[in-house]
Amino acid sequence: MPRPRPPARWSVRLRATVAATAIVAVALGGAAAVLTAVLRASLEQSTAAQAHRRAAQVAAVLAVPASPAAGPYGSPGTHGQSGTQESEPPERSLSGAAAEKGTSVSDPDVRVGVPAETPGADWAGDGYLTARTTVETGEGPLTVVARTSLEPAREALATLGRLLVFGIPALLLVVAAMTWFSVGRALAPVSAIRAELADITTRDLHRRVPVPGSGDEIAALAGTVNATLDRLENAVRQHKRFVADAAHELRSPIATVRTRLELASGHEPAREALADVGRLQALAADLLLLAALDAGEPPRADEVDLGQVAAEEALRPRPETGVTVRVTADPDVVVHGSRHHLARLVTNLVDNAVRHASSAVEVRVLAEKAGALLEVRDDGPGIPPEDREAVFDRFTRLDDARTRDAGGSGLGLAIVREIAARHGGIVVIGDSPGGGACFTVRLPAQGVFLSPV
Repeated sequence: MPRPRPPARWSVRLRATVAATAIVAVALGGAAAVLTAVLRASLEQSTAAQAHRRAAQVAAVLAVPASPAAGPYGSPGTHGQSGTQESEPPERSLSGAAAEKGTSVSDPDVRVGVPAETPGADWAGDGYLTARTTVETGEGPLTVVARTSLEPAREALATLGRLLVFGIPALLLVVAAMTWFSVGRALAPVSAIRAELADITTRDLHRRVPVPGSGDEIAALAGTVNATLDRLENAVRQHKRFVADAAHELRSPIATVRTRLELASGHEPAREALADVGRLQALAADLLLLAALDAGEPPRADEVDLGQVAAEEALRPRPETGVTVRVTADPDVVVHGSRHHLARLVTNLVDNAVRHASSAVEVRVLAEKAGALLEVRDDGPGIPPEDREAVFDRFTRLDDARTRDAGGSGLGLAIVREIAARHGGIVVIGDSPGGGACFTVRLPAQGVFLSPV
């Protein structure tokens, strides 16, 4: 049963944008609530003050004898008229008219009556604020009640609400866009560093990540990464030099020991020691070649007839194994590269096939439109699909090979892949038509010899 994949995590850019937008949203929401409450209280206070002023003005008029100039608060029909007009006899004063119980002034938002009288609910409802005052007149005390409508205040609050409803989301979108853009620009050097690190392999440790000129923490991170790459490159270079020097120094004493054992090969222990020395000599040669490939030493590259090289290396004498090697090659299959390396590639593939074949090995060299094709087939047990990538790792030997392949070092196929890659080619493993393994190498016809560094 496959393991469930973990949920996708938000990127730093997305998290920063969401966090900034949420913080601004909370701040704007609080500010909008406070603004609305303060504005409502201010408008209600202003409305109440207006009602008190209106009641006080009417009370001031009622406290003195009426005059023709008091037209705005006279009886109906006198609003806005001077004392010289003939709309009402001048003897009828405002105080006299208001002394009558329940009498109201001409302003519909002001009522005057005896102290015990209270305006009805329809006149002073929820949409108004009222102010009440009592004034002493010659006819006795009168109550002045003035009202002021709350509709202007409610309209102002509604307008503010509409502005906030549309304005806050728009402002949040602007904040989110600016945060996304700003964080993206700030993290652009990080993306460049990550992309460069993803492309750096053991073949190009000389490469370095770009260091931004901002002088901030990201620049310090880039500098630290480059310093780490410097140490890693030096360590790998020293390791390669050590392997090359060790393999080179081993060749002379191993050759001397082998010569002495060959002189005494008449004895059984000497023959066994000679076989062990042969494997040790092959291992030293493989290590030396791998060290040279890893170090990027440029060998001589020329036009090479791959068919001729395959025939020479496949048909060279080998210890008696009972395996027949057949070679089929198209004429003039020419590639660009190192003859020595390509010969080693063919030798390793044929030796590996001979060790695992039951009776026959077939080597084919074919010309293709884009280059050359080399196939080495055997009729052995083959390689399981799950192990076809692992066999190219260094010092890797399958369990079956450990029992049958006493002479292998686990470096032959790794050398094959390295040489093919250096020549711009690829190596794949498939099934042979008659059973067994089929190694296929594709090389470009005029490919440039590649160097690791």
